[in-house]
Amino acid sequence: MNVYLQEFDLSADGAGGATSRANAPTIAIKDSIDIAGYPTTGASRSLADAPGASDHAHVVRRLLDAGWHITGKTNMHELAFGMTGINDFCGTPPNPQDESRIPGGSSSGSASAVGLKLVDAALGTDTGGSIRGPAACCGVVGLKPTFARVSREGVAPRETTLDCVGPFARDMKTIVDVMLAIDPSFDANRARRDVSNARVGMLEVEADGEIVDAVASAISRTGLSTRDVRVDSMKDAFTAGLAVINAETWRAFGHLVESGKLGADVDTRLRAASKTTPADLEAAERVRREFTAKVDAALNEVDVLVLPTMPSFPITLDAARAGASVIAMSSLIRPFNLSGHPALTLPVAVEGSALKAGLQIVGRKGDDETVCAVAAQIEAMLAG
Repeated sequence: MNVYLQEFDLSADGAGGATSRANAPTIAIKDSIDIAGYPTTGASRSLADAPGASDHAHVVRRLLDAGWHITGKTNMHELAFGMTGINDFCGTPPNPQDESRIPGGSSSGSASAVGLKLVDAALGTDTGGSIRGPAACCGVVGLKPTFARVSREGVAPRETTLDCVGPFARDMKTIVDVMLAIDPSFDANRARRDVSNARVGMLEVEADGEIVDAVASAISRTGLSTRDVRVDSMKDAFTAGLAVINAETWRAFGHLVESGKLGADVDTRLRAASKTTPADLEAAERVRREFTAKVDAALNEVDVLVLPTMPSFPITLDAARAGASVIAMSSLIRPFNLSGHPALTLPVAVEGSALKAGLQIVGRKGDDETVCAVAAQIEAMLAG
C-alpha cells in the first residue's frame, strides 16, 4: 500500500524470544531515521543505492531497549521536503480518512500506517509541520516535542535548527508511552496528571469556519477555562520559517540536484531554496527572536495555546497533481518550528463531515508533559 519502504521484524536481543516479541507494542520508523543495516534513503531515487546505516539512531536504540517491536521503515515525501506526501518514485501512502486526498507530508507513511492500524505507533520528523500536518490529514495524534529535547543523533538532515523527532499514535496513552521510551527526561506523572484546572488560550487565527468551530466546540465540551489570545506575527513567523528550512535543506541536500534523480517538485523547491540569501536568514532570525518572545509572553498568561492544526481539510490528490498550492497547509504549524515550542495535534469531529480536523495544542518550551496532559484531558472528555 506504499506505506512502507521496507518491512521487517526488529526487536532487541534478550530473553523471551518470539513470545516476548508477539506481546510487544509495534512501531514504524520514518526513512530519515537510521536503523542499522538498512539504508536511509529519504524515499529518494537519488539515495536509493545508499549503504546500510552503521548504527541505530539514538531514538531507535531507546525504543528497542524499551521493548518496542519495529516493523519497518515508512515512506515519506522525498527528502522530507514537501507537504503533500505524494511520491512518484516510492508511491504515495493512502490517507486513511479519504484515499482521494493527500496524506500530508513529509511523514506521510508514518501517519498512514498509524491511521490504517498497521502499527500501534510511528516515529516521524517535523521541520515545518511534517508530523502535525500528516497527523491532521490522516486523523491521528502527532506530537512535535520541544526543539532539541529528543535526540536527533542518526537523523537526517544532520544539522538543523528546526527539525524534531516525535511520535504518531491513535491515542494519548500511546503517545506518552513512546515519549517515555525516546526521551529519558520525560515525566510520566506530569504527563498523566489531572489538568482540569488548566488555563487554555484560544489563539485567534485565519482558518475555515467549520474547522474553527470544531476546535472551539471540542474545547467547550471539556469545561476547561479559556480566554482569547492574540499572538502577532504568525504570518511573519511562517515566512521566516520557510526561509530557514530552505537554507538548511539546500545545505543538506542541494548537491543531489546534480544527480538528475530528484522528483520534479523537490528539484524545483531545492533550486528555489538555493536562492535564499544571508540577508533573508538574518531577517528570519530576527523574526524568530521576536516571535518566540511573543509566544513565551502569551504562555505566561495561560498554560497552553489552542488553535487549528491546519486551516482547511487536505486537498485531493488530483488537485495537488494539477498544481494546487499546499504551502498554506503549514501556516498554523510552521511558526512553532521556528520558535521551538512543543506542539501536538489531536483529531476532532467536524459537524457535517466524515473527516476529522486537527486541534493543535502548543505549550511552554520543555513542558511537553503539560501539552500531553491537556491533550489527554480533551481526548477523555470528547470520548465521554
